[in-house]
Amino acid sequence: MRITFTPTEEQALLRETARKWFAERSSEARVRELMATDDGFDEAEWTEAAGMGWTAMAVPEDLGGAGYGWAETAVLVEEAGAALWCAPLLSSAVLATAALVAARGDVAAELLPAMAMGERRATLAHRLDLSDVTLDGDTVSGTADHVLDAGSAHVLLLPVTDDAGAVTALVAVERDADGVAVSALPTLDLTRKQGTVTLSGAAARVVASGDAAAAAVERATVVGAVLTTAEQVGGTQYVLQESLDYGKTRMQFGRAIGSYQAVKHRIANTLKELESARSAALHAVRVLDVDEPEELAVVAPTAVAWAGEVYERAAHDNIQNLGGIGFTWEHPAHLYYKRAKTDKLLFGGPKSWRTRLAETLGL
Repeated sequence: MRITFTPTEEQALLRETARKWFAERSSEARVRELMATDDGFDEAEWTEAAGMGWTAMAVPEDLGGAGYGWAETAVLVEEAGAALWCAPLLSSAVLATAALVAARGDVAAELLPAMAMGERRATLAHRLDLSDVTLDGDTVSGTADHVLDAGSAHVLLLPVTDDAGAVTALVAVERDADGVAVSALPTLDLTRKQGTVTLSGAAARVVASGDAAAAAVERATVVGAVLTTAEQVGGTQYVLQESLDYGKTRMQFGRAIGSYQAVKHRIANTLKELESARSAALHAVRVLDVDEPEELAVVAPTAVAWAGEVYERAAHDNIQNLGGIGFTWEHPAHLYYKRAKTDKLLFGGPKSWRTRLAETLGL
């Protein structure tokens, strides 16, 4: 297996375009405006992004997509993370897309083209430890908690589990169907909505059954966690730059505060950790696009565990570097800190991923 870290010309152009677009569409004022809404995103912006092919990146061409890979999608996710773009990019274009691409079948063939066009959005209840859904014929009942963008998704992808917690089926449920109730959850990170899904005999379509369903959910979980490392890298880069800019312009006792060791050492440590997290995330994303499950079982948990801790620490240190202003509601530093705290736990936390790695290595 040969993995290259050098971006292609298309990836470099995509990054340049995305960075410019997010700078125009996701200012701090815009983020604050959207995070105060129920859905947490702008439908017109989502349609515009879809028009540029961003929602179709990871969808195969035979299923109506652009036929790129997760490496290209990760570029978008990283730049979106740096800008705190409020949109269901992770839930629909990553998590749900990954599950449907892995499952294939009639339901996937129907949903993915519409999702690639930005006409429909889906989300996956990926936290099996927070989900208890049962299937009875063609209806489902139960609950699923902490479902990303559950309130604004058109389709809910729900794993059905047995008494031991093993996935036995993956079903698709229309959010506005009878027997489906979605309630918003109060969360630390206001820029990314989560909800609780309650089902009472809701009509469901089976996306996949048995081992195929379990494999699809597992694949989507790994893809989602790995792509989140790209978001964490983007966020870490932002808070590092914020600390650098403030350290060079804020004067104290006649000199820039960045010249003091307490500040410069924190900034230098953030840079060191960012570069290692970037390398781990980039490698894991590249491995997603090749058929190397044994390699992925090692690099994915390594990247996920490390990038989450790096982002959280960088966001925390950024507040320290900013001093008093960093603790205020009016400053964006706390928005990144809350995103970092949430991202770190979104797929189970570093401890659970290190446990995975230890099991893979036989430790």
